[in-house]
Amino acid sequence: MSQSPKDIAIVGSGLVGSLLAIYLRKEGHKVTVFDRRPDIRTVEFSGRSINLAMSNRGWNALQQVGLEDEIKKIAIPLYQRAMHVDGVPLYYQKYGKDDEAIWSTSRGLLNRKMIDLAEAEGTKFRFSEKVWDVDLPEAKIYTGETEKGVWEEYKFDCVFGCDGAFSRVRHKMQRRSRFDYSQEFIKVGYKELSILPNEDGTHKLDKHSFHIWPRGKFMLIAMPNIDGSFTCTLFMPFEGDISFESITNKAEAKDFFSTHFPNVMPDLDNLIGDFFKNPTSAMVTMKCFPWTYWDKAVLVGDSAHAIVPFYGQGMNAGFEDIYVLANMLKKYPDNWTLAFEEYEKERKPNADAIAELSYRNFVEMSSKTADPMFLLQKKIEKKFAAEYPEKWLPVYSRVTFSNRPYAEALALGDEQEAIMKKIMQLPNIEEKWDSEEVTNKIIELLK
Repeated sequence: MSQSPKDIAIVGSGLVGSLLAIYLRKEGHKVTVFDRRPDIRTVEFSGRSINLAMSNRGWNALQQVGLEDEIKKIAIPLYQRAMHVDGVPLYYQKYGKDDEAIWSTSRGLLNRKMIDLAEAEGTKFRFSEKVWDVDLPEAKIYTGETEKGVWEEYKFDCVFGCDGAFSRVRHKMQRRSRFDYSQEFIKVGYKELSILPNEDGTHKLDKHSFHIWPRGKFMLIAMPNIDGSFTCTLFMPFEGDISFESITNKAEAKDFFSTHFPNVMPDLDNLIGDFFKNPTSAMVTMKCFPWTYWDKAVLVGDSAHAIVPFYGQGMNAGFEDIYVLANMLKKYPDNWTLAFEEYEKERKPNADAIAELSYRNFVEMSSKTADPMFLLQKKIEKKFAAEYPEKWLPVYSRVTFSNRPYAEALALGDEQEAIMKKIMQLPNIEEKWDSEEVTNKIIELLK
């Protein structure tokens, strides 16, 4: 059954808002997207981006509307991590099987492309128009230049909040009775930096790797762009001995980079310039419930479940929201209240699970990836998974290279971790890690 066409407002023209507009237009709905920011296609990027890692869930959502091939033109497959560990030669960690990869793409480049594609489908965009209020029962939104100035009223059949972690739509929902809400900032901030291409336009580092410099309480990552550059992100505490607060001038920045990241010295001037030019941004985990109000309003993506970026799943989770939501609207074509309820019921436990997994992965990426016992554990897991793929799928692969629920990945990952804790306590595990005894012990513990 097809849906009766509705007049829909989407607040937020980011990746989730743009893709949702494409889905809704393909079902015949009239769609207007509002954004307080100017059109990203007409402005320089803000310098507060972390490159995106598109994985199975994101590609699955794009496939449904025929966009996979178009987006792959502006992305680069990454098959492995390149580990730049202090005092150790560069080494690589494969993500999964030989053909499994995450795809690096620039947030700004992808967002521009998605807006173009949404416009081509007939979406109307209203940029530089800030939404100040939402009348939930009436699906009305009010926009204006200032909060106390004259407002314009728009009436719709339904309003979708795709306006991020500090959503105006969610803010209005929060003021209703029995709405649960929490936000938690971590003590680590991030800053965007860049490594420029070689003079001939090639990449200075391996372009099919996700580069990580783990340094305990802080780390640097680098992801490739199609123009030969790398977008780097420095994650570091806001305050403390080694922190953003502690680096106040170019001499201190030079000392910091040369001490902790000596192999990026050829780009030192550029890195220092970016360090003082680009803002230091915060990271928040935000949870709420319910995500919907009757058949009149619904939250999608970060407005419903903002997470820290350490699993590369923020965009993928938001795109998966759209995929699930679209399926519910098809299942209950003219009962949007029920479709919305089923959507939030399915997605809420998975959103909470990926929030937990994302936070844990920060600990793993920044400190454990340089720990010999952790690396040995991963080696044992990889060997066992290769021999018994039907018995053991690593949690990273469950999250990144499958479309199974995040909640399932969290639960099974915890079970695997409990087993590996016992394996790592076996006497002389360093010598006999690849023995039949260890393999048999894992099989026994799995039973």
